[in-house]
Amino acid sequence: MSKSFVTLKQLLGLYSPDNNAEKESKERILTFLDHYPDAFERSLEVGHITASCWLLNKNNTHALLTHHRKLGMWIQLGGHCDGDRDVLSVAIKEAQEESGIIGIRPVTTTIFDIDVHENPESKKEKAHYHYDIRFLLQVISDEKIVVSDESHALAWVTKNIQDLPSDNPSVVRMFNKWINHPW
Repeated sequence: MSKSFVTLKQLLGLYSPDNNAEKESKERILTFLDHYPDAFERSLEVGHITASCWLLNKNNTHALLTHHRKLGMWIQLGGHCDGDRDVLSVAIKEAQEESGIIGIRPVTTTIFDIDVHENPESKKEKAHYHYDIRFLLQVISDEKIVVSDESHALAWVTKNIQDLPSDNPSVVRMFNKWINHPW
């Protein structure tokens, strides 16, 4: 077992969800890790570990969301681990790739949110689950956002719930965590 695989289990062990959805997700992720040694590989057809983030601007006044091209909905930035077991590094890399911003750092190295959700069937793959580990990240530069091929658009969202372009329960949950905690 590699060091970073243990690190993910340790991160999950330190994470105490305060809602039933995340408590269930935590148990599902731990069970998944125990049953699939290739849990971080996109080639695992039943599902795989993914990493994403709630990305804040420099002043913690806005969070960046993507209108995901494949899913057709507004969600947080993130993606596949592709075998990399260091989920925090993957979350940072995905945020950089999907936002065009290189100057990004973790607000904290602990888990911000977790979620298990079904990824729908497409022409390239069967429906499967994403076991998503989410981190709170922040931009530390003055770089401008650049829309990647994976997105229709990017948008900075204020702390006003009316500005949130998503009613996805996990996106709303992360939004509420952001506005209700001093980060």
